[in-house]
Amino acid sequence: MACLRLGSKSEAFHRDGQTWVCTTELPSDITIEVGDMSFQLHKFPLLSRSGLLEKLIEDSNSDHHDQEASSTPSSFLQLHDLPGGAKAFELVAKFCYGVKTELSSSNTVALRCTSEYLQMTEDFDEGNLISLTEAFLNDIFTNWSDSLKALETCEEVQSFAEDLHIVSRCIDSLATKACSDPSLLINWPAPPDQNDVKTPKTTALWNGILCAHHDNQTKPLIPSGEEWWFDDVSFLSLPLYKRLISAIEVRGVVKPETISASIIHYAKKYLPLMNTQTSLNDFNYVNTGAPISEADQRNLLEGIVGLIPNKKGVTSSKVLLRLLRVAMVLHASPSCRENLEKIIGAQLDQVLLVDLLVPNMVYSVETLYDIDCVQRILDHFMAVEEAMLGDQDQGQVVSSSTSAVAANDTMTPVTMVANLVDGYLAEVAVDVNLKLPKFQALATVIPDYARPVDDGIYKAIDVYLKAHPWLADSEREQLCRLMNCQKLSLEASTHAAQNERLPLRVIVQVVFLEQLRLRASISSWFFVSGNLENSQPALPNGISNLNNNGLIPKGDASQDFQCVNDGDMSLRVSEIEKECSNMRRELQKLAKTKKSSWTLLPKRFGFRKKSQPIISVNGQSKESKVNGRVGVAQDHHDHQSALEGKVENHENGDVVAH
Repeated sequence: MACLRLGSKSEAFHRDGQTWVCTTELPSDITIEVGDMSFQLHKFPLLSRSGLLEKLIEDSNSDHHDQEASSTPSSFLQLHDLPGGAKAFELVAKFCYGVKTELSSSNTVALRCTSEYLQMTEDFDEGNLISLTEAFLNDIFTNWSDSLKALETCEEVQSFAEDLHIVSRCIDSLATKACSDPSLLINWPAPPDQNDVKTPKTTALWNGILCAHHDNQTKPLIPSGEEWWFDDVSFLSLPLYKRLISAIEVRGVVKPETISASIIHYAKKYLPLMNTQTSLNDFNYVNTGAPISEADQRNLLEGIVGLIPNKKGVTSSKVLLRLLRVAMVLHASPSCRENLEKIIGAQLDQVLLVDLLVPNMVYSVETLYDIDCVQRILDHFMAVEEAMLGDQDQGQVVSSSTSAVAANDTMTPVTMVANLVDGYLAEVAVDVNLKLPKFQALATVIPDYARPVDDGIYKAIDVYLKAHPWLADSEREQLCRLMNCQKLSLEASTHAAQNERLPLRVIVQVVFLEQLRLRASISSWFFVSGNLENSQPALPNGISNLNNNGLIPKGDASQDFQCVNDGDMSLRVSEIEKECSNMRRELQKLAKTKKSSWTLLPKRFGFRKKSQPIISVNGQSKESKVNGRVGVAQDHHDHQSALEGKVENHENGDVVAH
């Protein structure tokens, strides 16, 4: 820490209780009261340095004009408004008497303000206190640690320091250094010799920076990384910290991610809720040890949230959601929570499900999780996405292919959010107090195109039905309208066809759609198989197209390709047949427990045995292949024709395949 020694005389004051007494042989002729301290001094040393004291002493003497000329009037002055208080005036008195004292970064700001208040200019004496403290401040501004300490002491004399522009100069000095490489700061020692690899034994401070002593030289331990200044500035009060961050941000040198990291570091230091879930009564300030109140934490949080850069991806979503939870606990202002929700909503595609499960902090609400908060965050996300789509479409004329690519690009975050919301719905669906309208409102915010597959929303619906068995049939059907049965995977469709919690109409629709898929799959197999057989080249006379094992020789690449694909397609048909058989058995089991209308379902779907037909392909009769797989496929084909006419009238004509 830099310092400047003033004066040469030995100590001439001693303290007696709340009074400072000058120990010279001359009796005191003036008493100056500053706060709760009294100073018994002499007029002449003060008159020769301070314009204000000269004026006050003259006014005091004029009040004693009726005293005898030979008597020396004793003056009494009060300086309760003196910046820096009694501590600063003690240093001023020592300076006026020429007593040894030191200027440092911890007292220079107060002395600069005090000397300005007392009018200690060069008009009274050369090298007066104003010029000395001003010159020393300029030296301080070249050093990081001293500038930081000087800025901290500005709070003691805030208004005077602002008028003298000391605060702004300290902040400008610190902001410039924070935007620079720490190894290039002014007054940094020269780089050490690379050949010297001795282990440091002791440490010291060089210009406020930790250094290590070797034999006859001092080597700086240069801080590395962009976060080297985080902990130092975290000791500032929030108003000064906010001004420093703003000054750093305006320069445009430090990345927004670094600024955000510094803000979060500051928040974790003074908001214990960011690190633990303990009661508020157990929290203490890190730097002062004084108990922290809920109101102080709330004010601090609201100020910190206002500093966070409002840019996507700059601040971690996990940290933002933790700040939101703290804001709920501390009952922060609605604007504070809204700002956090907007920032989170803008980057909702980066949020993890475990972080989105925000517990409900309002005791009047019965739900376990804060559904309304997630609803607002989701609304902010969709507003941002719609605005982005509108900006892309406005004033642009692009080809259809380019538009398709752009649409796919913009759907990526929406699809990620759709998966997140489906997972969130599945988690909160177990809450028996979650009302159906609130569940539906959250699910319908996501547009239909954002869900390529509806397995996630189906799972959430199934969990909700299981946790709310008292729902009426109309409410169950209303809930199931949230999913599109055409977008269910094979596994989800199989589960839905056997799910007794679903309405009968939904089960019939799922089975109907699976029949259509089966029909399309088998038809495509016939189409591919027929084309492959017709595309076989004619072989020379006398050469058979089959070898002794019944396989096509490897020499013909096209025939080899046909053999492989026939096997794959046959295997696929076999798998589909097994799935249909399993589905048929499960439906028959359900028929025994469902209401009477359910018993008609197997007959309407044509689940009955049928002989294996002879299929004509390219004018030639061929028996069914692979253990009658084609015959079974044709059986489904015929039954599907009957199904299309019968299912249409089932349940008063309400079952429709989308």
